[in-house]
Amino acid sequence: MTFKRIGIWQTAFLGDAVLTLPLLQTIARSFPDSEIYFFVRGGLKSLFEANLRYHVVEFDKSGRDKGMAGIFKIIATIRQLDFDLWLCPHTSLRSALICSGSRAKTRIGYNHPWHSIISCTETVPRLFNDLEEIERILQLLGPLHIDSRETWPAIVLPGQARDKAAHFWEQNIRGKTLGIHPGSTWPTKQWPRHNFARVIEMARELPETTVIIFAGPGEEDIALNITGRLNNTHRIINLAGRLSLPELAAYLGKLDCFLTNDSGPMHLAWPQNTPTIALFGPTTKSLGFFPRGEKATVLETDISCRPCGLHGHNSCPEKHHKCMTEILPETVMARIKEKLHG
Repeated sequence: MTFKRIGIWQTAFLGDAVLTLPLLQTIARSFPDSEIYFFVRGGLKSLFEANLRYHVVEFDKSGRDKGMAGIFKIIATIRQLDFDLWLCPHTSLRSALICSGSRAKTRIGYNHPWHSIISCTETVPRLFNDLEEIERILQLLGPLHIDSRETWPAIVLPGQARDKAAHFWEQNIRGKTLGIHPGSTWPTKQWPRHNFARVIEMARELPETTVIIFAGPGEEDIALNITGRLNNTHRIINLAGRLSLPELAAYLGKLDCFLTNDSGPMHLAWPQNTPTIALFGPTTKSLGFFPRGEKATVLETDISCRPCGLHGHNSCPEKHHKCMTEILPETVMARIKEKLHG
């Protein structure tokens, strides 16, 4: 079985794209002579394009490629590339239309929902309640009869991003580093800001520990709200909104500990073996999108209303947000100390 050109479509969030990397890695190993195209959400291309094994194409579904015009435009591009294998781990109706429109001879997706079934030539069960997300995605390899042992995402970053991180550490860091990411796309996934501030205050009591606050574009106010609650900003570095996506990944890769909500940056840290503490509220570890490895810890509370959805919400459906507020700063700090000092 050979394929000249292979397309992999994953235009969900940052974390979803990272969790798709083991599929790309397995495909690249299994078909060394094939061209591989990775289609990602707008804004994510820079994170993946340093891996020269793949062509990375952005689909800006919330911007310039929005609506049916964007769908027709990307289908025209895809047809020109003449794919003979198309893999679609994304289950939206838009993705199904593009999958069908690709005209690839072999199109593999999930057997649910209905539009995935009719857009694909081969389907596999997603087994959502039985597998974690990486293994669910690797199910797509079933019809190809490929060994899918690769389950760890390999993030390849440009040298410029790694050099910038190395220079920053050389100029600014003495001792241990604790990274904090207080943002998230969904408000209910955000741990209370006063709790982050309390953890930072406790962290500064540790010997030679620098706290670095990370936040993406549009999240700068969250970081400022937290620093505004501190007695002072000694040994605090606020990098909110100052890093590109590859630079953020490079900085996270050098941390001694990373405290984060369930968010995209979480999935940039643990694949690089950064000791990670993830705070899960409306989502749960059991959904399968959690950080892996011995260096990763998920903190969550046992509340009957969890999970309240596959993603978060703008406000708590139960009006109490206990899934996040009952994770205490002292509990978090105890885990941070373990990762920083053993």
